[in-house]
Amino acid sequence: MLLSVKRRIMAVGLLAGLSMLAADVMAQQTYRSGQHIEPAYEGWRRQEDGSINLIFGYHNENWEEKLDIPIGENNFFSPGDADRGQPTHFLPRRNRFTFTVNVPGDFDESDREMVWEVTSPNGETRRAYATLNPDYVIDDVTIASETGSLGAGTSTPESRANTPPVLTVLGDHQPDDNIVRYARVGEPLVIEAHVEDDGLPTTRTGPEDRSVVSETKRALSPPTRVTVGKTNGLFLSWNVYRGGDHAKFDPPQVKPWEDTRPGANSPWGAMWTPPPVPEDGIYRTEVTFDKPGTYVLWGRADDGGLFDDRWITVEVSE
Repeated sequence: MLLSVKRRIMAVGLLAGLSMLAADVMAQQTYRSGQHIEPAYEGWRRQEDGSINLIFGYHNENWEEKLDIPIGENNFFSPGDADRGQPTHFLPRRNRFTFTVNVPGDFDESDREMVWEVTSPNGETRRAYATLNPDYVIDDVTIASETGSLGAGTSTPESRANTPPVLTVLGDHQPDDNIVRYARVGEPLVIEAHVEDDGLPTTRTGPEDRSVVSETKRALSPPTRVTVGKTNGLFLSWNVYRGGDHAKFDPPQVKPWEDTRPGANSPWGAMWTPPPVPEDGIYRTEVTFDKPGTYVLWGRADDGGLFDDRWITVEVSE
């Protein structure tokens, strides 16, 4: 019996060592910094009022570096207004369904096309082309599938019944949701936000999620699905959307981007578990800025399959 236990310990140690080696090899084949942004057109949805939402995201080719690209000649839409609400602060790796551009219902009548062009600091220019090609029609099941809550091309009664969480920023602000806050450098700004959710999809856990051996095997095995895998569970995450990487959040926020590394505090990472949901549904977050300026913070309430977004403009003085 003792020999069997020792063999098991040795096996787990060997698998852990191989996992670290595989992760190191993968890190050598990717880039921490110096790479470009790939803007992405995710698809479109027709709204009840007849207008159309064009939905965009992006892929930052860096694993660590966050890029800041102001609105202008290096970050613009065409034709029409250059500023369509796109980010200027780009988080690492793949960020899906990040923002929406609403266009009139007759957008499709003249075979129009909208282009988002981004030129990264390294000089690389990339474009995303938005059209109303029927292949790009999306719905809630498509979103859940693409973000990894479901396997590609699958759905369940639970996923079809799921509704997005509802995120409400508490405090005084304009009824048009133009939320503005004021802060001083070095002084924490408290954000209170209420999240209401239907409890779906249920958190995806099981014995295999808690097993070191199975986690190690999963890290060493090729993917068994064509989409990323994501742990279902409700969370709220605040991040900088515009204004530069000069904000610190307390508590540390769950990453809304696909960081698949173990221990990365990301729903796409191995062994991640959703944080506790406050009993009153109110999340309290402190954000402290180390440089004056105008910032836009992006809050995303995500239940694993669907999400709700809000933005706060913060004017920071000395």
